[in-house]
Amino acid sequence: MEISADIVKKLRDKTNAGMMDCKKALQEAGGDLEKATDLLRKRGLAIAAKKSSRATKEGVIAAYIHSNNKVGVLVEVCCESDFVAKNAAFQAFVKDLTLQIASAVPRYVSREQVPEEVLEREKAIYREQVTGKPAAIVEKIVAGKLEKFYQEVCLLDQPFVKEDKRTIGDLLKELIAKLGENIVIRRFVRYQVGEET
Repeated sequence: MEISADIVKKLRDKTNAGMMDCKKALQEAGGDLEKATDLLRKRGLAIAAKKSSRATKEGVIAAYIHSNNKVGVLVEVCCESDFVAKNAAFQAFVKDLTLQIASAVPRYVSREQVPEEVLEREKAIYREQVTGKPAAIVEKIVAGKLEKFYQEVCLLDQPFVKEDKRTIGDLLKELIAKLGENIVIRRFVRYQVGEET
């Protein structure tokens, strides 16, 4: 199938993938722009997974102070090279992270950072809310409520405030695939006037 340069450009603008990757994805998808987009995203996730074990000793610490001077954020995002740390896409991602943290108020970077006692307390509350139902149903309900809990408190699981169809984790994986380096959100702190951290 012949793929026009116009549709390749559309896919490239939409995904920021390389020209040849876009053309190949369109050929595999029979010229369907949506299917090609999905193919590129799946490949990007596979690339990100391969890079996740590589050391990240470079990066940036970014700050954000809200216009009312009542909310402030510091975030550390690490990558493999200084070259990537200075990249415009990396810098834009870090800036978006500071806005996300300021507005969505996560408590942890990832699910793995949630302390076991916090999880057990949440599970106990959820079980208490659905007493009287069969045990198998209770556990399914608890699992569903835990997923919601993760989406509220874990930065990587939160829907992106600018585009809620994707999570911060999705954006991170796409950035890793695009820049070709492992990138890690190491830690953050959010301050709000009058609140304990």
